[in-house]
Amino acid sequence: MEYRLGVDVGGTFTDLLLIEEKSGKTYRSKVPSTPSDPSQAVLSGTQAICDMAGVSAANLSFFMHGTTVATNAVLEKKYARVGLIVTDGYRQILQVARSLVPGGLAAWIIWQKPETLAPLECTVEVPERLDSGGNIIHALDEDALRRELETLKKEKVEAVTICLINSFANNAHEKRVGEIVEQEMPGIPVSLSSDILPEKQEYERALTTVANSAVRPTVARYVQNLRRELRAQGMAGQINLLRSDGGLMSSEKSEELPVSLLMSGPAGGVSGALWMAKHAGYENLLTLDMGGTSTDVSLIEHGTPRLTRDTEVGDLMVRTSSLDVKTVGAGGGSIAHVPELTGALRVGPESAGADPGPACYGKGGERPTVTDANVVLGYLPAALLGGEMKLDVDAAKKAVQTIADALGTSLMEAAAGIIDIVNENMFGALRLVSVRQGYDPRDFALIGFGGGGPLQANAIGKLTGSWPVIIPPAPGVLCAYGDATTRMRAEKARSLSSRLDTAEAGELVTILEEMAWEVSRELIEQDVPEAEQEVQFEAGVRYQGQGFEVVLPFALDGFVDGGLARLAEAFHAEHEKLFTFRLEAPIELVNLRVTVLGKAANVRASEIDGGNGDPSEAKTGTTTVWMDGMEKQATLYDRALLRAGDRISGPAIVTEMDSTTLILSDHVAEIDHFGNILINPAA
Repeated sequence: MEYRLGVDVGGTFTDLLLIEEKSGKTYRSKVPSTPSDPSQAVLSGTQAICDMAGVSAANLSFFMHGTTVATNAVLEKKYARVGLIVTDGYRQILQVARSLVPGGLAAWIIWQKPETLAPLECTVEVPERLDSGGNIIHALDEDALRRELETLKKEKVEAVTICLINSFANNAHEKRVGEIVEQEMPGIPVSLSSDILPEKQEYERALTTVANSAVRPTVARYVQNLRRELRAQGMAGQINLLRSDGGLMSSEKSEELPVSLLMSGPAGGVSGALWMAKHAGYENLLTLDMGGTSTDVSLIEHGTPRLTRDTEVGDLMVRTSSLDVKTVGAGGGSIAHVPELTGALRVGPESAGADPGPACYGKGGERPTVTDANVVLGYLPAALLGGEMKLDVDAAKKAVQTIADALGTSLMEAAAGIIDIVNENMFGALRLVSVRQGYDPRDFALIGFGGGGPLQANAIGKLTGSWPVIIPPAPGVLCAYGDATTRMRAEKARSLSSRLDTAEAGELVTILEEMAWEVSRELIEQDVPEAEQEVQFEAGVRYQGQGFEVVLPFALDGFVDGGLARLAEAFHAEHEKLFTFRLEAPIELVNLRVTVLGKAANVRASEIDGGNGDPSEAKTGTTTVWMDGMEKQATLYDRALLRAGDRISGPAIVTEMDSTTLILSDHVAEIDHFGNILINPAA
């Protein structure tokens, strides 16, 4: 038997999902994350889930991993000391940056400019120059370069970035500089901007490549250690990591291109949600992935998640493809507090994390969290993870009572207030990916997952008007499901400056075919045969003179005959949707992008047995909950015993090993053939 293992590391728990490829049978597990060394939770969880299935690591043909190692390195500013080599005259490229100050009014007064990833003392210039077409104006001075490298040696840099002017048009000088650096500084990882981001806009290209170098040693150590330990356990299959854009790449490739992993964690949830919803028959989705530390939201239209070209983590924004995911500091471990200055209740972004965790975990936590509020309201059972984790209800009440005392309200009102505020925080994030992008959330279903998503999803559905609210099977490990079922991916971009009304479609097709060939070779090197590859094309388009572009997909078939006109009309329509207007100005083609995908996973969703609509056989009891400002009786159900067609009227609580689903009053849930819980207003 061949098995696929998906592993997703979160701030509080590490989720694992093992899939038997032939039958689709799944095994799931959650283990506490180990923030000091995330690989320890991954390895111990892998051993535990293999034992659960009665197999060994040798039976794993694919190991797919969503990781936050690169993300955490950026957030915690645990960077390598980076040396930067630039063209003579461009030493201050990172210091000059862009004339953009984040924040609202007066932000330029209070904003603290972050330290550059490559300090000025580690930045050296080399005599050379290319024009914008890639033609050599001044040849590379190799002797001067070798003298400048002595400076980087003295500064004891741990990684080197090479970013020369106009190298997107001709990378010959960058390649030669890279060869000399490897000769003079053996063992030091080297990143070339023409490999990482071969596009115009020198600052973005330099910053993205420097960021790649800054996290490269940290990611490389993690990946190499993980690969070594898995091989020691007997795992001989492919080891792949999840990219920020929702695709996979080999562990070896991730060591060279860690900047593509910055949004690896959230991407797994979007991929898993897309896979499950497709089987349920829904293509337009808002995703709500609530974990212990934060909540990630995104939008999927016509079965395709939105991509963005700018990836933001903390105060770092780099130019690399990622799923358009917005993150808010609202998770099960988010701490509630009442600032003395305002006297108003606040929730997050500070989190109790995995250690000590919420007060109800009984690990020494005393500050009130969202999870504690849910325990007080009666929404969570007395034990989690299939009974492995007992909850301390008294500790939760004691913690939440501090909020009640500060506000002068009752315990239940304080707990309900915590939940209302965290729901509003998540609703605000959902508006960013829907309303702000020109979409009406009422046109989308809402899929809730993660450890806390199913508890809050029904209430979020009421705020957004998004129905049905979908709770997939194994929602607590859906990110791991996404890791296990996504596809290998590689891409290549090329800058271009041409007006659509004067461009030659035939020349563009030739360029795109060359790019597709290069990307195809990259996937072949990662063990993806050409016969299993799918090629996609995108163009960055703007009105001439604009400072930003809109990315549009297009097909290469038939492009010579009218493809440019179709691209222009698609741009007008997208621009009008995003910004409510279109112009009668010339349209400019800024860049081209080719993406090659590997074969989709041969994994099918399991169907459950049909029932008669009566869920009474799954009923396990009743419990008292606080809902709508009063105490009510809620029915408890065991999700494993529910059958297709069963209908559950709220208030109700559905329990399972990795998560708990809350169905509110005046709402009804129906179980579909794949085991999804579909919640709608009772009316």
